[in-house]
Amino acid sequence: MKKIVLSLAVVFTLLRCNSVKNVNTSSVSQAATLLSSLSSNSTVQQIASLFSLLDTNNDEAICTSEAIGSVADNFNVLDTDNSSTLNLTELTGILNLLK
Repeated sequence: MKKIVLSLAVVFTLLRCNSVKNVNTSSVSQAATLLSSLSSNSTVQQIASLFSLLDTNNDEAICTSEAIGSVADNFNVLDTDNSSTLNLTELTGILNLLK
């Protein structure tokens, strides 16, 4: 329940943020739902789906403005190459954080 409330709060905050424009709110909502359901038993396919939903500009990378929830909270830990973006391989590191 706590994860759902937090996810909804993140979505609400994103919707109110003036710097977030042309974002598909359905994708953000789906990403928040998927993120809240992840566990250490989640699959790479689920992470790939999350990556696609978060990569709102389709540049094959997630920047800090696209990250939400625990991805945003752990962005610097996940960004192992210090590029200020996350690729799919780096995002799969979220599974290790869920253990």
